[in-house]
Amino acid sequence: MSSRPADLLIARAVRRGGPWLAALTATALLGAAADLMLPAALGRAVDAVVRTQAGPEAGFGLTGPLTTAALLVALVVACDALGVLAAGVSGARAAQWLRSRVVAHTLSVGAGMTRHFTAGEIVTRAGVNVEEAGRTPEAVVTAATLIIPAAGSVVALALIDPWLAVTLVAGLLLIVAVLRAFMRRTTAASGGYQQAQGEIAAMLVGALAGARTITAAGTEDLEAARVLAPLPRLRAHGLALWRLQARAGVQAAVVIPLLEIAVLAVGGLRLSAGGLTVGELLAAARYVVLGAGLGSALGYAARIARARSAARRLEQLFAVPPPAYGDRPLPPGPGTLELRDVTVRADGVRLLSGVSLVVPGGTCTAVVGRSGSGKSSLAAVAGRLVDPERGTVLLDGVPLREIGREPLRRAVGYAFERPVLFGDTLGEAVAFGLAARDDARKRSVDAVRSADTMRSEDTVRAAAGAARADAFIRRLPLGYATPAGDAPMSGGEIQRVGLARAFAQAGRLLILDDAMSSLDTVTERQVGRALTGSLSDRTRLVVAHRVTTAAQADQVVWLDNGRVRATGTHERLWDDPGYRAVFRAEEAS
Repeated sequence: MSSRPADLLIARAVRRGGPWLAALTATALLGAAADLMLPAALGRAVDAVVRTQAGPEAGFGLTGPLTTAALLVALVVACDALGVLAAGVSGARAAQWLRSRVVAHTLSVGAGMTRHFTAGEIVTRAGVNVEEAGRTPEAVVTAATLIIPAAGSVVALALIDPWLAVTLVAGLLLIVAVLRAFMRRTTAASGGYQQAQGEIAAMLVGALAGARTITAAGTEDLEAARVLAPLPRLRAHGLALWRLQARAGVQAAVVIPLLEIAVLAVGGLRLSAGGLTVGELLAAARYVVLGAGLGSALGYAARIARARSAARRLEQLFAVPPPAYGDRPLPPGPGTLELRDVTVRADGVRLLSGVSLVVPGGTCTAVVGRSGSGKSSLAAVAGRLVDPERGTVLLDGVPLREIGREPLRRAVGYAFERPVLFGDTLGEAVAFGLAARDDARKRSVDAVRSADTMRSEDTVRAAAGAARADAFIRRLPLGYATPAGDAPMSGGEIQRVGLARAFAQAGRLLILDDAMSSLDTVTERQVGRALTGSLSDRTRLVVAHRVTTAAQADQVVWLDNGRVRATGTHERLWDDPGYRAVFRAEEAS
């Protein structure tokens, strides 16, 4: 991947330091200027001591240079202290901006992001890599300001004696060569290290998702070995980073003292020839130390290299485009859903192939088929969680791609097999997604019950009643105000809350993707009656695994290997032995 987008991202992050970035820059520049003036002030003080005879004039002659030197030292200390504070705050602001962008972009891409990166990889990039990239303001500003003492030292030495300046420039060129090579190699090694970190995080997240299975099988040691399989590569890249830093440090440690000795040797020769005073030689010694301080940029160069590598990994996330929405509103209609020659692929595997069907508005359609037949893919494209590779999906005659995001999300409600409950309370979990999208960031506990931004509380409770969740929620001590994380719910009860959320949100089209798999038979029948009763004003697309669900539907779409094998009523399709075998296979699994 080209480093240019990553460098531009770092530049934008640095600018997000705001006023504190300006404070960091100002203190760094002021401190560098004070460092440059300090050797000259000390040199003048030494010359004053050498020239002045003992007496009142001597004390007066020393007061000015000593006071100036003391003030410069105090200024350097103050700049260092304020610089530390400014670096911390500006880095935090840069990291905050980066993390906000990463999270917002990841959520806007949605399920498409997990097709490119695992959950562990995304979390690692949004966490560790953002922190590494967020440290760039301090590293960039401090490294840049190190150039000022180096350049100033060259100018100052040129004013004292041109030969001293020539000697310093030769040494600085060697130091710059060391830094360039170190920066290039460290960026490459950092990328490998961060990649191994992401792989470990990805496998750990997967292992935690299946922790009960691992414990039940007694395979903890095997899984630990699998999760830590990239550890040798992590170690190798880490050692490579340390070796690079050690090698560059040794090179700088050799060049810098030799440079100082060379300048002092030339200065000594000029002093013996009468071309320099003792104070000028002392000032020259201080200036060469300042100029050679460019070698201390090694640590900042390492930070910048890691930040560039981290920024490349963040840019890979940004390279996944979010779905583009149109600006067409939905016209009035019953919620008729139509798929025209829809094909869906994932990782080169064809999940749906040339699917065409019509779900009449206000009807209930069950989608059945063996495992892997494409049922969830059909549910995903029906509400535009996924865009088809080919073909068109329309809602009331309008292609989903042309509908604005807000009208589309208000029209379509989804329920899934394993719902995740968002919101502080169960009431908020049911109401999640009902707030006005243009004011979503201002949502609060009070806003959940606000008539301006939410549907009425009666609507939420009616949805919970249709999902058979109202009764068990009311039995809890705090009812709908029960914290979602503290509610003692079974898998079936969690599914019912997820169903209630979908029932409350769906304006025209309700899509249930295996959302009743954990319900007992009685509850499933009750929810099924709600689907054909109180929810009959909406179009319903239900991924079904049980005969009872398919039997209650107005029509059944039978998928086989990503294609529509047949459509019709359950009674008509039941005559086909292959259709009956679908349900026997589901029951057996």
